[in-house]
Amino acid sequence: MNRWGYADHNGPDLWHEWFPNANGDRQSPINIITRDTIHDPSLRLRVAYDPYSARVIINTGHTFTVEFDDQEDKSVISKGPLSANYRLRQFHFHWGRSDDHGSEHKVDGQGYAAELHIVHWDSEKYSNFPEAACQPDGLAVIGVFLKIGEHNASIERITDAIDVIRPKGKQSPFTNFDLTCLLPGSLDFWTYPGSLTVPPLLETVVWIVMKEPISISPTQLAKFRSLLSSCEREKCDSCCMQTNYRPVQPLRGRIVKASFP
Repeated sequence: MNRWGYADHNGPDLWHEWFPNANGDRQSPINIITRDTIHDPSLRLRVAYDPYSARVIINTGHTFTVEFDDQEDKSVISKGPLSANYRLRQFHFHWGRSDDHGSEHKVDGQGYAAELHIVHWDSEKYSNFPEAACQPDGLAVIGVFLKIGEHNASIERITDAIDVIRPKGKQSPFTNFDLTCLLPGSLDFWTYPGSLTVPPLLETVVWIVMKEPISISPTQLAKFRSLLSSCEREKCDSCCMQTNYRPVQPLRGRIVKASFP
């Protein structure tokens, strides 16, 4: 099944019919109930991103991704809940039709306008991303909430590229980008064991969800929604990506830890 999406006929409510992992015990995203989280003062994340490892921006038909060179440990995260160096692979966003409801994770039932996912893989235990993606601890994803607010100059570089990659399958060079500019000022976070939020929904992710959101303007978010889920040859101007987030999944007894009291 390669025609999954976010419409009524192929959206998240139907994914369990094609992807058995959808019924698993560590699915993502989740609703983070702050009173139930456990403070762990040892959780201190280390982030070291190299701007020169950025390579290309691609319209996948479900979102857009910025891909990085992950052949060496040029851009890595470590420490916190991680026992190894995890190399940066790519980042992408999820959003919704409304400006106040598009993030995948929720906090005490409240969502944000959008959510950034920064994807990494364990380069010490595994030889490449596909291998790591199949292991219980193979991936680490940083989630960053986006709230409607002031124009975000760091996101402008991305929205400028969207016109070039508007149809599905289009890509364009995207180099010399410092990803730290999309992280919040505070690196306080929640962490829990979870899954990819897109098919095949592999339960192989250590989630690191930042407490503090970053801003995005309504105009910038509208630019995200202007992307097409169809190819140029399909001539479908009505196929804009208005929404591409998965609803929250049951916690099923998992513990959510916090790096802050």
